[in-house]
Amino acid sequence: MKIRQSFLVILTALWLCGCSQFTGSAGNTVSVSARTNEIAEANLNLGIAYLKRGEYEKALAKLNKALSSDPGYAPTYNALGLLYQRIGKPEQAEQYYKRAISISPNDSSTLNNYGQFLCHNNRYDEAQETFLSAANNPLYDSPEVAIANAGTCALKNNQPDVAESYFRDALDKNPKVPAALIQMSELSYNGGNYLSARAYLQRYLEVTEHTANSLWLGIRIEQELGDKNAISSYALLLRNNFPESEEAKLLQESGAK
Repeated sequence: MKIRQSFLVILTALWLCGCSQFTGSAGNTVSVSARTNEIAEANLNLGIAYLKRGEYEKALAKLNKALSSDPGYAPTYNALGLLYQRIGKPEQAEQYYKRAISISPNDSSTLNNYGQFLCHNNRYDEAQETFLSAANNPLYDSPEVAIANAGTCALKNNQPDVAESYFRDALDKNPKVPAALIQMSELSYNGGNYLSARAYLQRYLEVTEHTANSLWLGIRIEQELGDKNAISSYALLLRNNFPESEEAKLLQESGAK
């Protein structure tokens, strides 16, 4: 089964002002720590923007500036962990993730990213435990995301029953989690429950757009259910929108029209 993972968005936080102060040129009192934290947060946000665009050298420069401005700012270490993970330096990535967690042990953003890192490196048990730690944070407003990530990791670890329980739990908390819906559709298809697979896929399409994977899944589901019109519709979309995808090649090999 093709499992698509995706990284979670790094959350930033507001900082509390300390008591150290200095007097500006106009006589107004300004908090040193507040000014420092503003610099750190500004550079962190720039670093994240560069990271999202794949401009890793610029991202690293901004994140290092954020770190020098405030060495105790956990989100900066989180972002550096993600950066080093992206560029294929796992030892450095793990060091930064662990540093972020040591500063802010309950930060669900960092725990999610670290869980993804662990799963990517086949450390499945540690990954699932980390995802559940993220989900169990009572202040986390999207625990279903971490639970769905745990399910994805369980699938990678060839534990479909465990994965299904996670996906169902995620959907109980929020019935519109795309990752849980598409993978429940595929699990249902693999189990021969084709009507259920179709229903999950339809729910998936209510909250997000088709991918090459979802179109190929739709074709296979409708082949089992015998809906030739649906097969043709999915096939046309796959050929037109994702002509170079692996799924389009599989469609051509299958001879489906």
